[in-house]
Amino acid sequence: MSRSRGVLRTQSIATITLLTAVGLAMGGTALAVPPPPANPSDAELNAGRATAQYTAGQVGELAYRLSEAESQLVGLQSQVEIKMEDANKARVDLGRAERAYDDARKAAETAGAEADAAARQIEEQRKRLDRFAASSYRQGSRVGSVTAYIGSKNPQDVLDRAVLLDAISASQLDALDDLERARVEKVNKDSLTRAALQDAEAKRIAADQARSAAEAAKQVAITAQATQAEQARRLEADKAGVEAQLAQARSRVAGLEAQRGRYESWQAAKQREEEAAAQAALQVAASGEAASAAVVATQPSSSRSVEMVVGRALSQLGVQYAWGGGTSRGPSQGIRDGGVADSYGDYRKVGFDCSGLMIYAFAGAGVGLDHYSGYQYQSGRRVPLSQMRRGDMLFWQDGGRIHHVALYLGSGRMVEAPYSGSQVRVTAVRYGGIAPYAVRIL
Repeated sequence: MSRSRGVLRTQSIATITLLTAVGLAMGGTALAVPPPPANPSDAELNAGRATAQYTAGQVGELAYRLSEAESQLVGLQSQVEIKMEDANKARVDLGRAERAYDDARKAAETAGAEADAAARQIEEQRKRLDRFAASSYRQGSRVGSVTAYIGSKNPQDVLDRAVLLDAISASQLDALDDLERARVEKVNKDSLTRAALQDAEAKRIAADQARSAAEAAKQVAITAQATQAEQARRLEADKAGVEAQLAQARSRVAGLEAQRGRYESWQAAKQREEEAAAQAALQVAASGEAASAAVVATQPSSSRSVEMVVGRALSQLGVQYAWGGGTSRGPSQGIRDGGVADSYGDYRKVGFDCSGLMIYAFAGAGVGLDHYSGYQYQSGRRVPLSQMRRGDMLFWQDGGRIHHVALYLGSGRMVEAPYSGSQVRVTAVRYGGIAPYAVRIL
């Protein structure tokens, strides 16, 4: 038996003797005090602590790797948002190109019809001129023919007939020349509109190719994000397993130390004190979180238009996120993205994405916005963040590419539709990755 174990046993025996004496003095009946627990050796305690320390080191390493993986996941999420917004932009651009192509096609059809009509008029005028010439020839009334002047009563009459025939011929030829010039103009117009149609078709094809490329890039980003998320999940599972081992090792050490009677009451009191402090800290943190979440309204703006925009945005608090959702009339059904949004079933949900919420909010003030945060960043006057005010739009970027938008409420708060699986919410402004300017429309 070690010296520490002998000292502990001596103290325990003294404690038992004292308690027995007290019990006898109080009522004449001895207290049933259990014997002291077995006292583990120093070697057992040191081995248990070494195991716990080694396991804690494993937990720390896994925690670091998990932190790195989650940091990469956040970066990839930004890339996914950028690619998703690129896909939004490509769809908007394709819609514009298709409308321009339809306009060019209609213009080309109109110009072609006008050119055909001009050609028919020229042909009709030629036929009339041919009939006039043939008729004049048969009647002998063509210019220079003697029969054209038979019946003339005097030289003045002959001269008048000659002038009349010349005028008729000249007017017919002038009309033909005018028609020919009109036909040439219409043919030129037809040629220009057809060239414009070809240009519009080329742009429409290019826009469609850009849309396909954007969709493909979005899928690559989504796949990378999903792969990283799976790696993070595996690390989380490994960390949880090692943490369980650490808990077991620490439990063993605690059990060994608890058997040391001289530490038992001290350890129990300390543990109660720590648990009470932790519980109090949790309660304070929870009450502070609730109070923070309750702060939504700030000092209202003096602009009725701004308050209309803010009010419409706040009226949608709690509406679920749906990628591609949101119109000027309210939440709408989301669309497929082939990845993250699909995994949350956004295409089956009715709600908003970040730019869709801005479309609905600003529609209340009669402002129309495109369903693409990149274009929304170009839709108004840019002001430094130090001058941002209620009703301004805030944007986030990665590598200069806009991928998220929210509406500033004032006092460091904003309303947003953040990401798949979430809801429209009010939260504190995040400054990590925020664009250097706010956009002011009203």
